[in-house]
Amino acid sequence: MNWKPELDELARREAFAREMGGVDKVKRQHDQGRLTVRERIDRLTDKGSFHEIGAVSGVGEYDSSGELQKLTPANCVFGRARIEGRTVVVVGDDFTVRGGSADASISAKPLMAEEMAHDLRLPIVRIIEGSGGGGSVKTIETKGAANLPGGIGGTRWYRFTTENLSRVPVVALGLGSVAGLGAARLAASHYSIMTRKSAMFVAGPPVVKALGQDLSREELGGADIQTRAGAVDHAVDTEEEAFACARRFLSYLPSSVYELPPTLPCTDNPERTEEALMSAVPRNRKQVYKIRPIVEQVVDKGSFFEVAKNFGKPIIVGLARLEGRAVMVLASDSFHYGGSWTADACQKVVRWVDFAETFHLPIVYLMDCPGFMIGLDAEKAGTIRHGVRAMAAVNQATVPWCTVILRNAFGVAGVVHQPADRFSIRYAWPSAYWGSLPLEGGIEAAYRADIDAAEDKAEKLKEIEDRLNRLRSPFRSAEKFWVEEIIDPRKTRSLLCEFARLSEPLRKPGPPESFSIRP
Repeated sequence: MNWKPELDELARREAFAREMGGVDKVKRQHDQGRLTVRERIDRLTDKGSFHEIGAVSGVGEYDSSGELQKLTPANCVFGRARIEGRTVVVVGDDFTVRGGSADASISAKPLMAEEMAHDLRLPIVRIIEGSGGGGSVKTIETKGAANLPGGIGGTRWYRFTTENLSRVPVVALGLGSVAGLGAARLAASHYSIMTRKSAMFVAGPPVVKALGQDLSREELGGADIQTRAGAVDHAVDTEEEAFACARRFLSYLPSSVYELPPTLPCTDNPERTEEALMSAVPRNRKQVYKIRPIVEQVVDKGSFFEVAKNFGKPIIVGLARLEGRAVMVLASDSFHYGGSWTADACQKVVRWVDFAETFHLPIVYLMDCPGFMIGLDAEKAGTIRHGVRAMAAVNQATVPWCTVILRNAFGVAGVVHQPADRFSIRYAWPSAYWGSLPLEGGIEAAYRADIDAAEDKAEKLKEIEDRLNRLRSPFRSAEKFWVEEIIDPRKTRSLLCEFARLSEPLRKPGPPESFSIRP
């Protein structure tokens, strides 16, 4: 006698689970251009590495003799898998079973995924399609009572999603209609991706229509809206691109805050020089220039991975490598308000400096910031409040920091180019230009009497401006040791690679003491 009958029964139940919502629902998913949750997990993770937990959980239908006739699986699929050889937790919504709604879920499954990531210190990837919340309006009737959000025993999941943000890398993929708690699960991540055919919203079009706003899915929560708002970090055309982005993002990070980011072999010469950097910044300070080619030229070739490109555009943010070592890069983009820090740019700085601090990533800042954004719209946006929060985030950072001043450094935002009151490395290009205020607009106020007394007011204004610009030479500042080093732009890569090497022994695994990361 052996246990083959029981194993046969297990295999039958597992076969039901693999059918998901049934042939018709799977076909509908494919007809709408979307993969099923199991196909998604297979394509995201290393081949054959997925170890599922709770596959046969769901709702069974039995005949009068107690024999199982059918099993409708729970619409949450989760377990452990490997990505590039490293173990991760993967949890996904099965839209073929009641549209990913909590009506067909078992709350312990997504909760256990978060617990497993937390306690085993493993990155977690959420594949989200559906609401995943407290159910639909019809749930009131099926349950016989109304669900109290966060009622008794209902907040454990929120504790773990919050703690995981300060403990392990969290990636979320929105691959369909994502609403309610599903939207919160997507946003409560370090890096979120959605396909351009997907949509995310707190409440969908039918609910919003009751407010008098008759909008389509895309008009209400399409990729362009959510990436511009900063609710989602990245939008891609296909699910395969989303999987590739998730894998690449994780490649720069440790498995948890208790480890250090991996260093990869590097074939790019750390002493490489780029002649194009000599003319990268125009002499005309009113002329904009492209920052991304500069970033690409100083980091390891092909290593720059930009995040949140559509949000807070005056500053670009991304992960990169210097001689194989992972770093966080911040860089000013003069194409947007001349690089001035807007309210959303400040929010972007807060989030990604916090992120670098959490995962022990040295920070490189390629700076060209003429100050905080000014004007009525900037005041209405509370720019200065967001600005001082950005200053606090930078000043709280303990990771190694290197700043290269490419052009402008003015005002209070100009101060926020390195952490306060501790050593960090700083270089300036010959194109650097700084002060408390830009000369433009300030000369007329400071030298009004001299200008008014002159016969040729325009000539007098030019004379004063030329005199002050000569004093503004970065070499004058270097004479007084108000700036440490002015460098040949072509040496930037070499110096940044040295910074990465110097930083390596300073990085200490463990949770940051000063604050927890904000999503």
